[in-house]
Amino acid sequence: MREQPSEKRIQNFDSVPYGYTKEEVIQEARRCIQCEGGPCETHCPVSMNIKKMIREIVRGRFEEAFFTMKKDNPVPGITGRVCPQESQCEGVCPFHQTKNGINIGKLEAFVADWAMERGIKEEFHIKEKPQKIAVIGSGPAGISCAVDLRKWGYKVTLFEALHKAGGVLQYGIPEFRLPKKVVDYEVSYLSEVGVDVRLNTFVGQNITFEELRRDYDAVFIGTGAGAPLFLRIAGEELKGVYSANEFLIRVNLMKSYRFLEYDTPIVCGKRVGVIGAGNVAMDAARCARRLGAEEVHIIYRRTQKESPAREEEIQHALEEGVWLKELVSPKKAEGSSEGWLEELELYRMKLTEADQSGRPRPVKIEDSEFRMELNTLIEALGTTPNRLFLNRASELEVNQRQLIEVDENMKTNIEGIYAGGDAIRGNATVILALGDGRKAAQAIHEYLSEES
Repeated sequence: MREQPSEKRIQNFDSVPYGYTKEEVIQEARRCIQCEGGPCETHCPVSMNIKKMIREIVRGRFEEAFFTMKKDNPVPGITGRVCPQESQCEGVCPFHQTKNGINIGKLEAFVADWAMERGIKEEFHIKEKPQKIAVIGSGPAGISCAVDLRKWGYKVTLFEALHKAGGVLQYGIPEFRLPKKVVDYEVSYLSEVGVDVRLNTFVGQNITFEELRRDYDAVFIGTGAGAPLFLRIAGEELKGVYSANEFLIRVNLMKSYRFLEYDTPIVCGKRVGVIGAGNVAMDAARCARRLGAEEVHIIYRRTQKESPAREEEIQHALEEGVWLKELVSPKKAEGSSEGWLEELELYRMKLTEADQSGRPRPVKIEDSEFRMELNTLIEALGTTPNRLFLNRASELEVNQRQLIEVDENMKTNIEGIYAGGDAIRGNATVILALGDGRKAAQAIHEYLSEES
């Protein structure tokens, strides 16, 4: 895939890949040998008909390829860009072993963009049902659940706390990885199918959870995991220390990189440290480079081999001048008399036997402390569900991580209440969350069909 050169792209927030041409996409699709059994499809969390999509691309029938994708995936322009394909559909492609797997995600993105540019729309023939369903949260899980239920004919109302629908797709993923025009277009599909989207509505504050339970026949909870985790080290309160959530929300949703055109500023120093090595850490580090940071260090207690980030995201970060500082862990932050971050003290680490994650467990090396000069620190340690909702839905069973407990059909301990995505997983990928939403929609449909 042709891409912006690294020295050029760190000067802008434009998409890094240029995308396929018509000729290139057909050439790539022709490489597919249409494996018997379709392993790429069985490893897709939404069970997309990938083989048929590819066959239609080979024939140049992009409209048919688009409709094939939309049957199972409401947001293919998004998943084609941000799915961890290398561990799912592409990971089981027989060519993957030779590092030359079919570029399924890029094929998907091309078709979705082709349809968007031409205004291709599906025709809906919805047979209306009387039951009403509430969906809380407009992230990937909420989107897929709402779309599937609406196509079955249910009256679906989706409640979103923010002023734009899309959840983490809007605030969590940078423009250079997921253009917001693509997100806005894909999310508009909710209105196309007749979902009633209510923005600026916080369930638990603007409307109570009890009201939804009373007024709707079923409820799906896709509230995500918007509360950041912190290191809890000395100096965390200093100016210049961010959670990745705040940093990325300011950049992505509030467009701080276009200040003064947008009125949300952001302070990003010349020497930046990012704690963590997942996709969110890579996003934050790459944003910092684009905001003018001269040195950006990924600070990670394991090594690149154990990083949970996508290979593509790590490679892009390294190409853009981000440094990966392995086997180190923060001890404390220190600042100036004015309260601004100046230094981070760290331990050196060593790896021992595997822990519950299956990765080597990092252990600090005694008397190994050293210091780094930093004026911005971004903590990308993961997230947990927002307590503002859970505190007002106290009957819901949650586990020790404050994630909502569900059974194999996404059903909670409360009759008629279902949940999915980050609200139950904490760190779901976009496609896993979409799969949860579809599974919950099927369970809700069966539940309401039995009741009627």
